[in-house]
Amino acid sequence: MSLERPRLPHEIRHWFGDMECDYVYTLGIAGEKFYAGLKEGRIIGSKCPSCGAIWVPPSLYCPECFEETSEWVEVPDEGTVYTFTVAYVGPDGEPLEEPEVYALIVLDGANGGLLHKLGEVRPEEAYIGMRVKAVWAPEGERKGAITDIKYFRPVE
Repeated sequence: MSLERPRLPHEIRHWFGDMECDYVYTLGIAGEKFYAGLKEGRIIGSKCPSCGAIWVPPSLYCPECFEETSEWVEVPDEGTVYTFTVAYVGPDGEPLEEPEVYALIVLDGANGGLLHKLGEVRPEEAYIGMRVKAVWAPEGERKGAITDIKYFRPVE
């Protein structure tokens, strides 16, 4: 294989061997704030200076009015189930021993929502409009990931 650089793009037909790609993936400004908050046991949203909407997960621009958001606010870890589904098969395609419930949760005072697992509830007990609260991983086990919230449980 020649190390000479091709001068004409149409001369390149195939690349044999490995092609190394060095890159750094970042979560972006809003993502970094959100996941850093989770590590501290807080849910962070972004507030629009124009319409006042608070977005979770946070966004640098308001999806409603397209204003740049610059204020970060903590939102409660309680909310409402907007919709849900019951999984009977795992990500590997194998049947689960127990079905799992996943929900889109709209947090109190916020727009948008978090897609997360429901716990401490049987599938037949889950319903749209159900009030739920985050169950956090112990402080020393948090990594700044969505799994820092173990699941959301029903609020009585």
